[in-house]
Amino acid sequence: MISFLKIFFFIPVILTAIPANAIAGDRHRSPAQGYMERVSGNELGSAVTGMLALTADGDTIASLNPDRLLMPASNMKLVTTGLALDFLGENFEYRTSIGYSGEIRDSCLFGDLYIVGGGDPVLASDDSIATALPELFRHWTDFLKEAGIRKIDGHIVGDGRYFGLPMPEEQTWQWDDCGTYYGAGISGLTFFENMQTFDVAAGEKPGDPVSVEDNFPVCPWMEYRYECTTGEAGTGDKLYYYTTDMAPVGVMRGTFAADRAPKTLECSNKFPGYTCAAYFTGWLSERGVMSTEGPADSGYYMPDGGLADRDSLVILGQTVSPRLGRIAYQTNYDSNNIYAETLFHTIGKAVGGSGDYAGSVLAAEKLLADMGLDARKVNIRDGSGLSRQNLLSPSFICRFLKAMEESAAFDAFASSLPAPGESGTMETVMTDYDKALKSRIRLKSGSMTGVKCFSGYIFPETGGKPAVFSIMINNSLLSQYRMQKIIDRMIYLISAGTISGTGQEHPEP
Repeated sequence: MISFLKIFFFIPVILTAIPANAIAGDRHRSPAQGYMERVSGNELGSAVTGMLALTADGDTIASLNPDRLLMPASNMKLVTTGLALDFLGENFEYRTSIGYSGEIRDSCLFGDLYIVGGGDPVLASDDSIATALPELFRHWTDFLKEAGIRKIDGHIVGDGRYFGLPMPEEQTWQWDDCGTYYGAGISGLTFFENMQTFDVAAGEKPGDPVSVEDNFPVCPWMEYRYECTTGEAGTGDKLYYYTTDMAPVGVMRGTFAADRAPKTLECSNKFPGYTCAAYFTGWLSERGVMSTEGPADSGYYMPDGGLADRDSLVILGQTVSPRLGRIAYQTNYDSNNIYAETLFHTIGKAVGGSGDYAGSVLAAEKLLADMGLDARKVNIRDGSGLSRQNLLSPSFICRFLKAMEESAAFDAFASSLPAPGESGTMETVMTDYDKALKSRIRLKSGSMTGVKCFSGYIFPETGGKPAVFSIMINNSLLSQYRMQKIIDRMIYLISAGTISGTGQEHPEP
């Protein structure tokens, strides 16, 4: 039998093992902490959830599995745009050159004309920040006029060798992503964001072929196979486009519901350099400048005689991209994958001289180490977040966001992040919450099937340093809509706590 004295002395031992906030009825726990714990244990169920929110001074507002490695989806763009702005500077510009091999005699270029890509991701894009295609081609044509070239006895080459990529995509991207506009992959010579659009319309009844017509750019060198049919009403759009840079073949499979309205489908173009050369060839031909051999590129459609060394080319002129600060802004507002991937590979080329994926990962790890962050504790595979092998933790993201506050590029970086409720990726975020509160939040979203992540800054009303937060949900069976509502509430509670300075919840919006 246990003696009374043994029981008496055992009681304090038990009490010291119980958390103080449990004894005090959790009165010291922030509403944000309590809400996330409740939701992660109930509605989110078997999903894997991580979260960390820190005040401007680094004190913890809320924390749940902060060191858990999770797929960040497009939260990866925070790291990519931040590193690019910090290392390259917001005034960095990409340059596309027009040059030639051979010689000019009697107004004829005896050799090949080169469109020398310098990595510009917005080249020929329909984005508002890009130079319109006719204006771009007029600049290039002026370079030829100034050099006295009226005929080209050779090819017009779309040279995409800038990054030295063996393949346009990261090898862990999913196959069904690689045919989409967001999985197009990059090139040293981008054209129309490496997209190709198709106009699709359902047939009269289920089982009928889907009507598919290529829209822009028109690529007559491609072989298209349309193995898609009209689906039952209510089954939605389940069309998938498959293509590769190894052959000029594109296959569209799946179904398009009978009750769906016609739409324009944005897909991947694996031959952007050749497309650019083909369109410029046609432009010049319409203006009387003929090319005897027509378009070529630095990959599948390489000239029979091979490519000239880039350093040996005679450069006639250059066009420049928008400033990096503006590209980073568009990258984060629209969550543009090709912009992010281009920034990622530009870092690789600038830091280590190699713009391939391996070199770009090493460059990112080095720059993170220079910021005091250990990239060995995370896994980085690309710059956009499309790879499901990217793994970051809420604590890593928060440390990165805090490190960016010390960068000369911080204002440009923070400005590149949208506020909840703004157009683009934030249009449906926190729609039911106070506008004044939302105006002080700057954040980046990230979504995949089963994945929802939001990370960013919360600025105080009176100026000064912001609080930082990262909320990451993986492997969830909830709808994107429901996950969004949970995260909306979480961001609100964090924001209300940082604004009040007490961690106490404000009234409902």
